[in-house]
Amino acid sequence: MGTLETEVINSFITLTENISNSRTNVLDFGSEDMTFYRGEIHIIKMIGDHPGIFNSDIARRFGITRAVVHKTLLKLEDRGFVNREPYNDDKKRQKLFLSEKGQLAYRYHEEYHNKYDKVLFDYVAELPNSQLEAIKGFLEHANNLIKNHA
Repeated sequence: MGTLETEVINSFITLTENISNSRTNVLDFGSEDMTFYRGEIHIIKMIGDHPGIFNSDIARRFGITRAVVHKTLLKLEDRGFVNREPYNDDKKRQKLFLSEKGQLAYRYHEEYHNKYDKVLFDYVAELPNSQLEAIKGFLEHANNLIKNHA
């Protein structure tokens, strides 16, 4: 393997280690009521991005069990962030929506990423399509490898 290839692989390994060892397990948006574990805020984001989504869809998209999603949703519902609505006459399937409080948390999360990730967003926006395609292909391949290692 050449030097550039080795540098790319090492950078990717460093990135995955930094993510997995991240100390930011909790996001605090200024009050005790607006403090979330990473999984909680990302479920809020998923519901905000896809109103009416089912918990099974969330589990599938995140690659986690429905039981984990269910447990997190119960906490978010108890805290007033998520509302459930029945789907047709099927009592087992319920559509998920954000409450007003959930919408606020969703907006705080968006603002957080706009503030802290803007440099990355701007960098990616300036790349030519050929580089974006190469990066996209690499990330898709890397994600598939990670799935096989989990």
